[in-house]
Amino acid sequence: MNVRVNSETRSTESILSAELGSGERLLWSGRPRGGLRLRPQDAVLIPISLLWGGFAIFWEVMALTMTAKAPMPIRLVFPLFGLPFVAMGLYLMVGRFLVEARVRSRTVYGVTNRRILIVDAGRSWATRSFSLRSFSDLGLRVKPDGSGTVVFGGLPPPPTVGPFGIGVRRRRSAPPAFECVDRVREVHEVICSAQQSLLTAAA
Repeated sequence: MNVRVNSETRSTESILSAELGSGERLLWSGRPRGGLRLRPQDAVLIPISLLWGGFAIFWEVMALTMTAKAPMPIRLVFPLFGLPFVAMGLYLMVGRFLVEARVRSRTVYGVTNRRILIVDAGRSWATRSFSLRSFSDLGLRVKPDGSGTVVFGGLPPPPTVGPFGIGVRRRRSAPPAFECVDRVREVHEVICSAQQSLLTAAA
């Protein structure tokens, strides 16, 4: 039995071994890079978060100062009203980077002779699996240091059935990807080779 604990210290191979089926071979495994990561949208999100957080903290300080000598209900209500906004501001400024880094630290990527695996090896242990035949577009984004992202596009959308069996339109989500991996060109070549071998064997 494979005990799913200490995912950050266990090897990627040992984590992925629990996901392999009969006759399935692991061709490549890896993790996204750790640490702070800035995305293109942060050029907009960071200024907005600083404005939000700065205003929320200023409002909270003013509420505490101005109600210091007020009767107890007022002295308590106004500062409490501002706390959710302060918490949201702190999350936008700092917390979201820590949460994302934490998620990446427990994420494991794998390529087998049949599938693509993306495992969140946290407490809930969630696995996303995609057949090599299921995606029609394989994107590649490479940074100057050789790291980058492999994007699995062209996947069929998940079923969207609402109440009484009525179809529901959903906002298109981002395709799955191997993000922030080292030597991303080599990873891309492994995936392309495995996909071609699978298609050749089926012909």
